[in-house]
Amino acid sequence: MPWSATEVRLAQRPTGYPDDSTWEIATREVPDPDDGQIVVQVEYISIDPAMRGWLNDVRSYVPPVKIGAVMRAFGAGTVVSSQHPDFTEGDKVTGLFGVRDFALSSGKGVEKVEADAVSLPTHLGALGMPGMTAYFGLFEIGRPEPTDTVLVSAAAGAVGSVVVQLAKARGCRVIGVAGGPEKCVWLRELGCDEVIDHREGNLTKQVRAAAPDGVNVYFDNVGGDMLDAALANLAVGARIVICGAISAYNAEQLPEGPRRYMSLLVFRASMSGFVVTDYEARYLEAVTEIMRMISDGSLQARETVRTGGVAAFPEALLDIYRGTNTGKLVLKV
Repeated sequence: MPWSATEVRLAQRPTGYPDDSTWEIATREVPDPDDGQIVVQVEYISIDPAMRGWLNDVRSYVPPVKIGAVMRAFGAGTVVSSQHPDFTEGDKVTGLFGVRDFALSSGKGVEKVEADAVSLPTHLGALGMPGMTAYFGLFEIGRPEPTDTVLVSAAAGAVGSVVVQLAKARGCRVIGVAGGPEKCVWLRELGCDEVIDHREGNLTKQVRAAAPDGVNVYFDNVGGDMLDAALANLAVGARIVICGAISAYNAEQLPEGPRRYMSLLVFRASMSGFVVTDYEARYLEAVTEIMRMISDGSLQARETVRTGGVAAFPEALLDIYRGTNTGKLVLKV
């Protein structure tokens, strides 16, 4: 039987924040699968800061979403029809299905997941791409040692909250940066030794007070003034992990670069970017460790679930830049 799918397509490339003119909400018929194909009913769509970058027609680690194409997105759901030897009806799966409620897939990149121990949204968060990003960014790029001071920006978000808990498990002193009292309270619950509310301003002074001996590892999800504040407070041999720069994703002009980059010279420090898919062959290592921590209670996986179905995607995407979510933001289809 064919399925009627609702999907969000890119109508035109935005300047600044995406608005209604950016998107087209359309329907299409999803046919029965041919040999080697499956149809997935998407139940949750992952909302990620990186989505804004995927809309720009520039050279990047993935090609931009094409005009007229379905918006790229990870999702989780149930196989409702299968002609693929590795999948059966009823399997819970995750994959790059796009912003739609039914997806026809070849099975490439689709993973079967267990939905009994943890919820499907967790497979898009702590056990999904954000968790993988946190794990490999911290341990491969940041290389924290026990007793190191680790500073994490956007620490109450999907990636940052996992970084905080992994660093604490490694024996590090952890400083979390977030916006607003509620998020700061949660960061203390996660074990942060110090918490900085960026809304209180003077980030350089706040970081210096929290890390009087300097920062050994800075996990950067924000860029901008926060990156400069970290650069001003490095310890000798510090490692800066460039994961993202959400403060600039919707800027209409290219923002200025770091003003304090000479701190890299003074403190013999390094600043490195990474793309998590470079570690794809090792995802099982990270999933196994994070799942162990969830099971024994040493890692909290939190999701903010937005309702409204596929049609709510444009507003949900804006939510992530407004900072309304705590933990992983997902859209319930």
